[in-house]
Amino acid sequence: MSKKKNNTAGGIVYSTDPNYSFQQEPEEEVNTLAPADQVLRVILDKKQRAGKVVTLVTGFVGKEEDLEKLGKELKTKCGTGGSVKDGEILIQGDYKEKVIKWLLDWGYKKTK
Repeated sequence: MSKKKNNTAGGIVYSTDPNYSFQQEPEEEVNTLAPADQVLRVILDKKQRAGKVVTLVTGFVGKEEDLEKLGKELKTKCGTGGSVKDGEILIQGDYKEKVIKWLLDWGYKKTK
């Protein structure tokens, strides 16, 4: 089980004021940057993965739906599995060169 604390109340645990009501701040809508403005990093990683190599794509700025769409396209092109979570695209296997090539072909100008 996850030991992360859900910090939705902003640190308020209990209030003795009978008129108090917690007001959540509205979350700002993040617009997806154009592919030419995105700075994506493509790295190989095998930490905490039992020695298995994965390709990570990080640095995407935009909506979660657009990130999932990009992740699905990359997984389809590589013909392998993976996932999209925590703002990262994880592709199983060493596909760094292929991923960089496809991102450049799709208009993402900077990849490191």
